[in-house]
Amino acid sequence: MRIRIVDAFTDRPFSGNPAGVVLLDSDAFPSAGLLQQVAAEVNLSETAFTHPLAPGGEADWALRWFTPTTEVDLCGHATLATAHVLHTTGAAEGSVRFATRSGVLTTAARPGSAYTMDFPTSRLVPEPAPAGLAEALGAEPLAVLDTGEHIGDLLVELDDEATVRGLTPDFEALTRCSRRGVIVTAAAEDPTLGYDFVSRGFFPRVGIDEDPVTGSAHTALAPFWSARFGRDALTGLQGSARTGLVHTELRGDRTLLTGNAVTVIDGELLAGL
Repeated sequence: MRIRIVDAFTDRPFSGNPAGVVLLDSDAFPSAGLLQQVAAEVNLSETAFTHPLAPGGEADWALRWFTPTTEVDLCGHATLATAHVLHTTGAAEGSVRFATRSGVLTTAARPGSAYTMDFPTSRLVPEPAPAGLAEALGAEPLAVLDTGEHIGDLLVELDDEATVRGLTPDFEALTRCSRRGVIVTAAAEDPTLGYDFVSRGFFPRVGIDEDPVTGSAHTALAPFWSARFGRDALTGLQGSARTGLVHTELRGDRTLLTGNAVTVIDGELLAGL
């Protein structure tokens, strides 16, 4: 069984967010336990598993995502990575519809190595900062919002880009602050550098202290910053050590996320599946 490692939200190797992608030639998934074991072995923030569906339905492929410790409802970078593998291997072309735990998600190939994903927009609800959040982050929040059922993160606005980049959180303490993780964000210090806002994502509850580039988080970041800037199309920089750019376009209850991807490893899974 082929397994590929794809760097997503980047056009160069060894940056962006790496995801495992496994294309299954069966018409059903193996057991969740087996998929979880493979994801733990790959040991990236997410591994995506996909298999083709019968023609004529509402989706073309079934798609699931696993961190090293759990299955998740929504993952942007591993969806981007899967679309990239399907197109570069000739398994799909044009638009691809994925059946997922978050409904049908559509991806479309763009010129070069770029892909646009059509995701549900997060419904942001302001809420008081949980006890211990400021201490866990090491910074005082300006605003805190819940991101809804499929994301399950807290979106936290901080003073400025330097504060976001300089955080050294207490990850154990952060596990008590949200259902999935904490996204911190601030406006770009210098928008002429090519991005409008900066973010970082911390997900210790699902086995990921810091995610390099979190596509799903941008379904919350897009409506938050679009309301501030008065523009539907924005670019976000995730300020992890690997960094990556996510281009967002708000379309009401849907958010378009566009990024590049590059395959860095193509190998064979010898055991398990």
